[in-house]
This record gives sequence, C-alpha cells and structure tokens, in this order.
Amino acid sequence: MKLVATNRKARHDYEILDIFEAGLVLKGSEVKSLRTKNCSIEESFALVENGEVVLYNMHIPEFEKASYFKAEPTRKRKLLLNKKEIKRINGLTMQKGLTIIPLRAYFNDKGFAKMEIALAKGRKIYDKRKKLHEEITRKEIKFSLNRKNI
Repeated sequence: MKLVATNRKARHDYEILDIFEAGLVLKGSEVKSLRTKNCSIEESFALVENGEVVLYNMHIPEFEKASYFKAEPTRKRKLLLNKKEIKRINGLTMQKGLTIIPLRAYFNDKGFAKMEIALAKGRKIYDKRKKLHEEITRKEIKFSLNRKNI
C-alpha cells in the first residue's frame, strides 16, 4: 500500500463511527499527479447523490507534464462502493445527521487509487478538550508504569 494523503484533523474534529474503503474515479493526469503525492483531503467531504457517493473539495493539482487533457483541481469525484454500503451510508446520514469524511487516500497493491472514508459525528469544543485530557492522562499513566519497571 502506497499512502498518498491523510486527513489528520479528522480524528480530532470528528468521532469516527464506521470506516469504508472506496475506489476513486480519476482521469489520466490526476492519477499521475496522485502518484507524486500531490493531493489534499483536509477540507473534503462526501455526499450521497442519486445512489452514488460523490467526493467534494479533494484538491489534486494539475499534472505539469500533461499535454492537452487537464482536469479541474477541485472537481467532484465519484467514489465506488457496493450498493449495500451506499444504502447503509445514505440511511445513516439521513437519520442521525452523520457526515462522510475521507481519512486517507492511497494506492493498493494492484495499483488502484483507493479512499478510506468514514461515517463521523462532529465533536463539540468541550468534547475535543475532554479527549485531549484523556490522552494526556493515559500517556502519563503509561510513562509512570514504565518508570516503575526500570
């Protein structure tokens, strides 16, 4: 697996409930640009439209050496999922008000562009502070236990 981009803010800003792997529909020069790790998924999100999952605001810059076929950098891109997964995602986003966010983009072993997306619920500011506090205390406990073993 060749990692292209990660959304590091996602786990801080959202509570991740479920994770899916989806294929990306790209044009030729976009694939070449992705292989050089030119991609940003920090501000992107996905929606279910007409029975398809569509990714918005994923920025893939134009490939410099592309001749005539250049795609728009922030165009909407289709994500490839099974019908069952799409129905499940659509139902959960409609009922509970969850959002679909990308976690990371990568190339799998066969060379296909993949996107790891997640159903997530937005965190409030006090939830973020609480999570940070819990992480700090967990690290302090682990550190103190390691010092006792020495």
